[in-house]
Formats: sequence, structure tokens, C-alpha cells
Amino acid sequence: MHGYYGTYLTVVVLFVIGGAIVGGAFLANRALRPHRPTPEKLTTYECGVDPVGEGWAQSYVRYYVFAYLYVVFAVDAVFLFPWATVFSAKGYGYVTLGEMFVFLAFIAAGLAYAWKKGVLGWV
Repeated sequence: MHGYYGTYLTVVVLFVIGGAIVGGAFLANRALRPHRPTPEKLTTYECGVDPVGEGWAQSYVRYYVFAYLYVVFAVDAVFLFPWATVFSAKGYGYVTLGEMFVFLAFIAAGLAYAWKKGVLGWV
């Protein structure tokens, strides 16, 4: 298969083969699994606790803010470790030091903004 359309044909054939493998796995799973539905198996399972009440529950937006702050500081840590290894390389010292101070200034500004808005308090 040479030429412009030959490469696309190769990709299409690989997608078809992949889809056939996934579809075959689903069909084999459906054919080989035991299927004995009971009322206990059909109830909603929530960590071993029987479901009580409605399916609607409100949650505070503050929990999402904590999750976002965690992600921001996790990304900060992901950038700090490679920076520490490049910082010791010859010729990169002052440039990487300046870049990291700019990066940490953005993180500190975000933290100061979160503190000012009061989202860092639990109550």
C-alpha cells in the first residue's frame, strides 16, 4: 500500500481490527458470564450501605475549590522537581532561576487571591 490514500487505508484497517477485538471481547463476556438477576443485585450499591432517600444530594462548591487548589499545587510540584535537576546543569542557572521565580509568583498570586476570597477556610 503505497501512495497518499494507502496510509489512510492502513489506519482504517487498524481501526476495524481494533473494533473487532473490542467487540469480540464484549460478546465473549456476554456469552460466558453468569446471568442470574435478583432484587438484591438490582438495587443501587453505595459502599455497602443500603440506599436511603432520594438520589438527589447537594454538595458545597467549596469542595470543588479545594480540589482545584490541590491540582494547582500538584502541578506546581510537578514543575519544581524537573526544574531542580535542570538548575544544576551548566549554563542554565540564572535563566531557570528567573523562570522559576516568575512561575512561583503566579502560584503565589493565585494563593493570595484564594486566601482573600476566603476559600481556604473550612468553616
